[in-house]
Amino acid sequence: MNKIIITLVTILLSMVFVNAQTNDKEVKFGGRIMYDMAAWGAEEFNYTGSEFRRVRLYSSGEMYGTVKYKLQLDFSGGEISFKDVWIELNKLPIQGSLRIGHFKEPLRLEALTSSKYITFMERGLPIAMSPERNTGAMYHTNIGKKLSFQSGVFRKSDDFGNDKTANNNISITSRATFLAINDGNRLLHLGIAHSKRKNNNKTYSFSSRAENHLGNKLISVNKEQVNHVNIFSSEISYVNGPISLQAEALQTTINAIPEIERSFIINHEIVSYYGQVSYFITGENRSYKSSLAGFGKVNPKNNYGENGWGAFEIAARFSAIDTQKNGSLKDITIGLNWYLNSNTRVMFNYIKGEMANELGGITLENSIMMRVQLDF
Repeated sequence: MNKIIITLVTILLSMVFVNAQTNDKEVKFGGRIMYDMAAWGAEEFNYTGSEFRRVRLYSSGEMYGTVKYKLQLDFSGGEISFKDVWIELNKLPIQGSLRIGHFKEPLRLEALTSSKYITFMERGLPIAMSPERNTGAMYHTNIGKKLSFQSGVFRKSDDFGNDKTANNNISITSRATFLAINDGNRLLHLGIAHSKRKNNNKTYSFSSRAENHLGNKLISVNKEQVNHVNIFSSEISYVNGPISLQAEALQTTINAIPEIERSFIINHEIVSYYGQVSYFITGENRSYKSSLAGFGKVNPKNNYGENGWGAFEIAARFSAIDTQKNGSLKDITIGLNWYLNSNTRVMFNYIKGEMANELGGITLENSIMMRVQLDF
């Protein structure tokens, strides 16, 4: 099966190269390679490991000025899965575009920003609480140059975008953003979002590591007899030249019926958040793509090997999950990013993680991590 899919991808990329030459089609392809190494432990770094965190190929483009598409497959872990596989119709009778397929739900700036361009090796702890890609349909539009709106209906899908036993349990996710400042190297982005979620099994669960994908899962929640889940989120990002500030907060409310008494509803609230700061020692700044895509490439003033050493960025982040009833997890992350050029980056992260369970017991996990990244 894997050989068949790889062969199909090779044929697809060859066709893309040919089709890219025609006037009525704008097609491109690319990919990314991310290789991670890490050492971690409670006090001493007793564990070590390495992995290809992401190995992806994609093709994207526009057909006849009215239809866009993206096809992105991931090969990490020796398995193949769909990432972005969608078709989008623009130039609708009403302003905006309609996207259908398997893609990221419009919730949270950091989640929507590509892994190629996030500041740290892993996203902050709230990523465990928020959905990423699912299958559905989404309408999105810009109102002037400052306001953006996205809203979609989604079903929980497998690694290939399928939900073959679907019933009427769906999730509705909506987001609005306001670009208060976008003046050269200065930017202020504000946003709010809401997601109401149901699944076929009437369950809700999540687990999280201490921002080390190779590390141990330190906290988890599993709920049954769940009516629905509400997620409210807020986001802010400020860029002023080489300095950048960003923060997001989520409140997840699990609406469930107790096993013994079915006559009343109980709510379980979970709060998660992060705040981060970064600074380019060499004077560059983070580039903003759009409300739906978040931040983009960093372009060094001088590439490595061209009379320069590239760009250097230092960063720090605090993030947390507080489950109220099942303990909490807190992380402090320090990062150093070396951008050799706009397509190559080397990342170093130190993470200090602390989990406190519901009885007050403490579990520590500290990590030293390194990533070599190439996108093309």
